This record gives sequence, C-alpha cells and structure tokens, in this order.
Amino acid sequence: MLTLLNLLSAVALLIWGTHIVRTGILRVYGSNLRRVISQNMARRPLAFIAGILVTAMVQSSNATAMLVTSFVGQGLMALTPALAIMLGADVGTALMARVLTFDLSWLSPLLIFLGVIFFLSRKQTRAGQLGRVGIGLGLIILALQLIVEAATPITTAQGVKVLFASLTGDILLDALLGALFAMVSYSSLAAVLLTATLAGAGVIGLPVAIGLVIGANIGSGLLAFISTSMQNTAGRQVALGSLLYKLIGLLITIPLLHPLVEWMDSLNFSPAELVIGFHLLYNSLRCLTLLPTVTLMAKVCTWLMPDRPQANGHTTPRHLDPAALATPSLALANAVRETLRLGDLVDSMLEAMNGVLRGTKTTVSQEMRSLSDDIDALYSAIKLYLAQMPREDLSEQDSQRWAEIIELALNLKMASDLIERMLRKIQQQKTSQRREFSEVGLEELTGLHAQLLANLRLGLSVFLSADPESARQLLREKRRFRAQERRLAHAHVSRLQRKVVQSIETSALHLELIADMKRLNSLFCSSAYVVLGGNDTGGLMIDSVPDETPSS
Repeated sequence: MLTLLNLLSAVALLIWGTHIVRTGILRVYGSNLRRVISQNMARRPLAFIAGILVTAMVQSSNATAMLVTSFVGQGLMALTPALAIMLGADVGTALMARVLTFDLSWLSPLLIFLGVIFFLSRKQTRAGQLGRVGIGLGLIILALQLIVEAATPITTAQGVKVLFASLTGDILLDALLGALFAMVSYSSLAAVLLTATLAGAGVIGLPVAIGLVIGANIGSGLLAFISTSMQNTAGRQVALGSLLYKLIGLLITIPLLHPLVEWMDSLNFSPAELVIGFHLLYNSLRCLTLLPTVTLMAKVCTWLMPDRPQANGHTTPRHLDPAALATPSLALANAVRETLRLGDLVDSMLEAMNGVLRGTKTTVSQEMRSLSDDIDALYSAIKLYLAQMPREDLSEQDSQRWAEIIELALNLKMASDLIERMLRKIQQQKTSQRREFSEVGLEELTGLHAQLLANLRLGLSVFLSADPESARQLLREKRRFRAQERRLAHAHVSRLQRKVVQSIETSALHLELIADMKRLNSLFCSSAYVVLGGNDTGGLMIDSVPDETPSS
C-alpha cells in the first residue's frame, strides 16, 4: 500500500512541477509566446516548429493546447495553422520525454536550490518567476526519479504480473488502458515513463508497451478536448482535430504492429530505451506525415462541429479566456481587447444618435436597447474577469494596467447610459412635442457630435497604445471641445435674443445636449491622464482658442 502511495505522490509531484513550469514561463514570456503563436503562422512548417518550441518551454502539450484553442476561440488564429501547431506540440512533448529520461539526478537539487533563492528574494520580478520555473523543472526531474523507484517494487508484485499478463498484445485494449493511464495521471509523460519501467522489468512485452504508448497519446488528446468544453466552437474544433490525428495514428499502427515489434527486437537496446525511442519516433513520423493534411482536417472538424449562432443574438465576451487568468500579462491583454469591443459598441450608439439628430432615423429604440444590453453584459463580464485575477501576483505595471481597464470600462458604461438618456430626450422632443431644431442649431449639434466621436476613437487609441504624444493630442482636443461648447451655448442664447422660434421651442433640450456632450467628452478623454501620470497636462495649457463670431 505504501509503495502505491509513493507512486501516486510521485505522479502528483510531476503534475505539480509541470504546472509550476507552465505558469512561470507564461508569466515571464506569456506575451512573447502569444506573439510567436498568433503571428506569422500562415506557413505550416513555421507553425509546426512553433508548436515544438512552445511545448518544450512550457513542458506540457496540454498547456500549448490551452493557448492555441484560446487564440482560435478569440479569432486571433485560423484553424489550419492551429492544427499544425498541435502536431508540433506532440513532437515537442515526445522530445522532452526523451530529454528528461537522461540521468539528471545532479540537476534536480541544483535547480530547486537556486530556484528557491531567486523566487523568495525577488518574488515579483522576472528573475523571481524564472526561479519559480527552476523549482518546477527540479521537481519534474525529481518526480521522474521517484516514479521509477516507486514503480520498481510494484513490477515484482505477483498481482501486477498477473494483471498485465492478461494483456496479450491486442493493440486496441492496450491503447484504451494507456489512455486511462494518461488521463488518471493527467500527463502522457508519466504514462509513457511508467510503461518504460514496466517494459524494463519484463512485466509487459513490446507489443503491449507500444499499445500503451499510443494510448497515452490518445489520452492526452482526450484531456485537451475535455478541457475545451467551456470554450466556443472554434476552440473545440482545434482539440477535436488533434484528437482525430492521434486516433489516425492508432489506425495506421494496427497493421504495422508485428513487423514493427520484430524490427525493434533486432535492435541492441534495452526494453525501456526502446519504449522511449518508439514514443519519439512514432510522434515524429506521425506528425510529419500528417502535416500536409491540416487544411483537409480543418474542413472535417468544421463539418463535424459546425459553428451554430447564438439563439438570443446578444453580444458575448470573445476574448475573456478563463485559462489565461493564471498568466497576468495574457489576461490583461484579453481584458484590453474586450474593453475595445465595448468602445466599439459605444461608438455605434453615437453613430445612431447622429442619425436621430438629423432625422434620418426615427425608430431606434429597439436598436439602442439591444446595444445597451450588450454593453451592460460586456462591462459585467470584464469586471468579473478582472476580479478573478490574483492582484497580489501582479507587478506594479500590471496592477496599474488593471486599474486603467476597470476605469475605462466604467467610463464607457456610464457613457452608454448617458447616450441612451440623450436619445430618449431627442425622440420625445421630435415625436411627442413635434418640435425641430433650427437649421443653424442642428448644424452646431452635429458638428459638436462629430468632435465627440473623434475624441472617443482617439481616447481608445491612447488607451491601447499608451503613447504620450497621442495623450497630449487628446488633451488638446478636450480643450478645443470645451471652447467649442462655450461658443455654441453663447450662439444659442444669441438666437434666443433674436426670437428665433425653433430655438425658443428647443432651448432646454439644446442646452442639455451640449452639457451632456461635455460630460461624455470628459469620460472619453480620461485615458490621457492615465498615460501622462496625471501630472503632464500640457494639452490643457495651450493658447486659448479665440472665440468666433456667434452664428446668426
């Protein structure tokens, strides 16, 4: 019983070490990995190599699968290059399995010792996170040693021998058992290593070992597919394609099993080395052979799992991937993109208001309600997403960005509520009271509205780029907007003095709209102060814009 417990604890330690390495690498190089995976992946060989390299870094094909499915689900990557990356990930995990089976007993204590020193002394820095990665690598090497040591007594047990003696080389049954091994241990590497240990002890023969190794690969594919159950259809299509490729590998191997075993028996290697070597050779040949078929596989996955439109038609979060929450840089980038989508919806509301002002749109209440509901949903999703991030793990820069996102999302939500009230006022004036703005007054309002729309777009650009020069330009535009709204208010009063009937009838609404636009402009320009640190407000200190002669 103690031996079994030691084996299970060693497997658990392997899983934990892999988790530490993955989170550490993603926290340090998350944005770079994102760029490597999501950009310049049009060519399949490049995507294939990227999959190998990223998997080698994060020590887990499942981690690569989570990243790739997330990117596809967010529309950042097409399905075809994603499948090529997943094939590369399979080769990457096989390579790491071979590397980690070397005698690295001296490396484990060294990595853990240095990793703990760096992690505790510089916890919130890049060096601290690299120390975390060192701890994880040390634990992985240690866990592999413990698995071998714990499995050795088990292989001598009579019950285990009887159990595995029942496996007669039926590759389908062996593959099923290997898949169960991988799913229970949450690692195909652990399953392959256990298989190598059993083969080295003579408990199982090569035909059984081959079936277990193939099954372990299928098990990792099943794990990736199950982990994408909460993602959208596009993300699940990637996991489905990867699983189908692993099943194809099984079907190809069935008729070649006996010739393959005979050839492997002729080699002068130990059974354990043969198992590890087969794992690497099998994945390399399978993935290279199937790489030209990724376009066809993408079509098959799309046919098997079509993307169905949502029944309610409401906008749903596209970029808020829960899997990225453990990596602050990735999670914040997701929140930024979703906030920009929020800004696009506010932009649509402003465009609709222009149509109402000019009289080109008469019935927009349903459209506005739909846009307002979408904005409410996205705002709540962004807020809850950011609330799930562990703030104590954020660097000072990431913590500041977190606050910026929250502030802008709130400002955009407040802006949408204000625009909705403005539209109700305009429609009531035009439909219930049958009153119209004067021609001059309408041109003034639409001109101010155009400035407002331009400032919204510039504010979103400043939020995204954090460019100081653009921020100062936004503050200058804010100053001009203030000067313009004062001139328009004076011009309206001048028309009242001349007793322009239309201006008298719409006076209250006209001035209210100008005041509301001023408030909207302040909300849209707030991102400039964040970029400039709240100190550099030179944009407000420009020479006063000279008053123009009021319109007649």
